[in-house]
Amino acid sequence: MISCDLFVTCLIDLFYPDTGEAVVAVLEKQGCTVDFRPAQECCGRFALEAGYTDDAAQQARQFCAVFADAGLIVVPSPACAAMIQLEYPHLLPNDPRAAALAARTWELSQFLVDYLHVSDPVVSYAGKIAYQPACHLLHDLHGAAQAPALLSAVQGATLAPWREADECCGFGGPFALNLPEVSASILDSHVQHLEASGADVVVTCDPGCLLHLNGGLDRQGCRVRAVHLADLLAGRVTPAPAPAAAKVVKPKLRPRPW
Repeated sequence: MISCDLFVTCLIDLFYPDTGEAVVAVLEKQGCTVDFRPAQECCGRFALEAGYTDDAAQQARQFCAVFADAGLIVVPSPACAAMIQLEYPHLLPNDPRAAALAARTWELSQFLVDYLHVSDPVVSYAGKIAYQPACHLLHDLHGAAQAPALLSAVQGATLAPWREADECCGFGGPFALNLPEVSASILDSHVQHLEASGADVVVTCDPGCLLHLNGGLDRQGCRVRAVHLADLLAGRVTPAPAPAAAKVVKPKLRPRPW
């Protein structure tokens, strides 16, 4: 039996708590026991990207204090996993806990494939799936293959290729706040191509991408919706109903006046 701690992240806690439960369900299905530490707070990613290095370091110290005795730590967010793995040793160079916890922290899809060696997630989905890789997963954690491997093993699912599939969705944390016009333009283009792909859902591993994509898809009235990888692997996603065919209404013939 493998034990691990779940760092659930701020965005999942605030906006997608059901996804946090799905993460636990996925890990337990693979034979893990999952612990959750209620004292956990933000990892400091947003503060660091906004330039508040001292605040980010303080949040890193809080994380180290809460998880000091943790073994494996699983994070359902590449942005937060990369923060812990790559940034903590630089923010806290004199704190041995930072480097130790960085070495024991895993992003969810990488943990499933590279640590647990999951090749069959034992789940089905009768629909078309598009995949949006998170930038931190691709470029910081070098995790291009794990989530697609899991999605390709989902029974009954069809992977839908789409244009811009390997490009940023436009979220980028403070980037979306500081450059809203650029962020919105990127998002609009993504929404357009996702709709054209014919996918029922777009799957991502990062709650930031999830929040951003769902906002754009909803505002434009698209049938496609964004879901976290954990939700799909937990069997909690059902395909959206096909759009109803337009009814042909025949004009009523008025009786002639003669």
